[in-house]
Amino acid sequence: MVKEAFKYSNGKTKRELVERALQKFVANRKRKDVRDLIGTVEIDPNYDYKKLRTEQN
Repeated sequence: MVKEAFKYSNGKTKRELVERALQKFVANRKRKDVRDLIGTVEIDPNYDYKKLRTEQN
């Protein structure tokens, strides 16, 4: 698995590879789960996401 990880990384050492993997792991764990936000955000009933998509070029 380490050889495969080196294919997708520009890391030079195993230590570098492990540090980057741990940084990604911690960042992913810190990220809030969108399901935890249910009921905490009020959505504007007039919000039209489809219109916004067509306005962007």
